[in-house]
Amino acid sequence: MRMTARFLLNLPRTLDLISMLISEIFYSIQGEGELTGVPSVFIRTSGCNLRCRWCDTKYASWDPEGTNYTVNELVAEVEKHPARHCVITGGEPMVAKGIHELMQALKARKYHITIETAGTIAPDGIPCDLASLSPKLSNSTPLPGEIGDGWIKKHDQLRLQPTVLGEWIKNYPYQLKFVVSSDRDVAEIEQLLPDIGVDVPAHQVLLMPEGTEIGVIRGRDETLIDLCLKTGYRYCNRLQIELFGNTRGT
Repeated sequence: MRMTARFLLNLPRTLDLISMLISEIFYSIQGEGELTGVPSVFIRTSGCNLRCRWCDTKYASWDPEGTNYTVNELVAEVEKHPARHCVITGGEPMVAKGIHELMQALKARKYHITIETAGTIAPDGIPCDLASLSPKLSNSTPLPGEIGDGWIKKHDQLRLQPTVLGEWIKNYPYQLKFVVSSDRDVAEIEQLLPDIGVDVPAHQVLLMPEGTEIGVIRGRDETLIDLCLKTGYRYCNRLQIELFGNTRGT
């Protein structure tokens, strides 16, 4: 994406004027997907357009909270660490004000950028080196009484956007990561894949056990590994839960 000379001239000043609500910034290792184990700086934006029942970061989605940072302040926080990988997560980072400007600033400094997104919002040319797409299956829909009926309806209508997923997959290196609660979820995955309109190799589909406690995750391992062996999909661990538990900043 080409930027005008005037935009480049005004970029530092502009980035001091853009305020983003950030839930947390931390330095850790990536715990999920093909970059598992890679030291990375994580920026968790606050705010989400979905309300997943099992969300493990409700402080960035159901009840968004955080601190306002300018884009330049965020870049300065990232530069405090030796890592060259930066993970933008949420909530849903693609709804965050200033997300395109932040990605441009990080890419200008040659960071490898992973965006962890549900894939409900089109990329619109955003800089990204790995699109970690996590479409939400029906196991994510809140139960009656957990949240208002309006949010339940909105979540169900929005959680799967095959055309948008196709835009990400056509234009970026990607991984397609599904949170799986039981073997019944695989039927939904296999129904979704043809609707994306792009051929998705089986090894690009990752099955990750739903759970925030190591005992629950281990209890689902046998089922998921069996499903992977049958389908060719990849098993996706949650290494951060094993190492640190379900805690912030990990």
